[in-house]
Amino acid sequence: MKSLLDKVNAKLNAQGGFLKAVGLLAGSTAFAQGITFLALPILTRLYSPNDFALFAIYTAIVGMGSVVACLRLEIAISLPEKDEDAASLFVLSLVFATILTIIFSLVLVIWPNELANLFRAPELYSYLWMLPLGIWLTAVYAAAQNWATRKKDFSSIAQTKIMQSTIGSGAQIGTGLLGFTPIGLLFGQLFLSGAGIWGLIKKAWQEDNKKFQLVSWTSMKTQLEEYEKFPKYSTFESFANTAAIQIPLILIAAMAIGPEAGYLLLASKVMSAPLGLIGRAISQVYLSRAAEEYRINNLGNFTANVVLSLTKIGIGPLIFIGFISPVIFPLVFGDEWRRAGELVLWMIPWMVLQFIASPISMCMHVRGWQRPMLALTVFGLILRIGALYIAYNIDRNSLSEWYIFSGAVFYLICNIVFFRCSEINLRHVFNIFTSSMPIVGIWSVAGLIISFIIGNL
Repeated sequence: MKSLLDKVNAKLNAQGGFLKAVGLLAGSTAFAQGITFLALPILTRLYSPNDFALFAIYTAIVGMGSVVACLRLEIAISLPEKDEDAASLFVLSLVFATILTIIFSLVLVIWPNELANLFRAPELYSYLWMLPLGIWLTAVYAAAQNWATRKKDFSSIAQTKIMQSTIGSGAQIGTGLLGFTPIGLLFGQLFLSGAGIWGLIKKAWQEDNKKFQLVSWTSMKTQLEEYEKFPKYSTFESFANTAAIQIPLILIAAMAIGPEAGYLLLASKVMSAPLGLIGRAISQVYLSRAAEEYRINNLGNFTANVVLSLTKIGIGPLIFIGFISPVIFPLVFGDEWRRAGELVLWMIPWMVLQFIASPISMCMHVRGWQRPMLALTVFGLILRIGALYIAYNIDRNSLSEWYIFSGAVFYLICNIVFFRCSEINLRHVFNIFTSSMPIVGIWSVAGLIISFIIGNL
């Protein structure tokens, strides 16, 4: 595994503007997320919490289906030395995505009522046809994006991200204004998932059509055997990781009284924005250097510095958002969304711990701890489903709170494991705590003061 990572890092380091590329992707992601976030106050006034609850089920199913549709071969596209081999992986990804989508479509055709009843969402029946399309578009875009990443075409990726947010949010708002609810939310999500696919594939064919013409069944079989660990292990790990987030949403939608899943979806969207923006960029930079730092026995100091940067940059704003959300949400999104603001406050420990854990989780791959990572991911899935099972039997009105609490417990355990893996010791932890607490304290006090003032107006 180390040699594999070394190949990846060699390619990234050879690309003189790697940090510039990360900045471009982070900037485009920020702009795209900004568009999506600005659209939310409009969407919450066009669509009801019940519409968002149905939307939560739809996005959960699409999320779980798309992450395994390519059997994770799309991740391997960047790894082969020869473009011809990468082209075979690209085509393989599209083939598997199409085959699995067709199979899922047949299941929907044969058992449509059973599937809608399984999720206790009879209103989903009318929109089942959108599920396979959403899965296919998301999976194909992932493959095309990874090909563009291999070719270092970061500007095209940045353009597609902005295009997706602009067209997707515009479609959701436009259909909502015309009164097409809740289908407008689902329809717009198709664009959020797949806009830009044609441009990426067209450019790939124009620039590398000779390499794609060399793709054959034999070459695809060879590459499938070469990277068989991705379908065997990464597929299940990725599914378990995604399912740990998405299955509880489906369960809450099925078990909770009222549109609880809709509130939880909005709360998650608000809190996950800084996680996705800063966390992904830092993850890329961390992975590009972690293997080298490990070779020179400096992984602990390097990771501790990354964690310190994370605590200074992101924890304070996350706490600030959590404290003001109960009073801000009714003003920004409408009074019927007050419950979502309360859930954001509950999410503070979970999101803070996830914000730290997600970027440094790459250390597990650097050190070859794939099996512990898989075990940890499966444990997270079992923990969250178990928490909901307990809540359903003893406190059905607090399903979301139990789910959020289980998320905080899971990421606390993740941090302990990742700290050990990255060789962070107690001295590092003490330095991180003492250095970041003043900044975090200022953000926290500011959030409490603003929340008190607005709440008493």
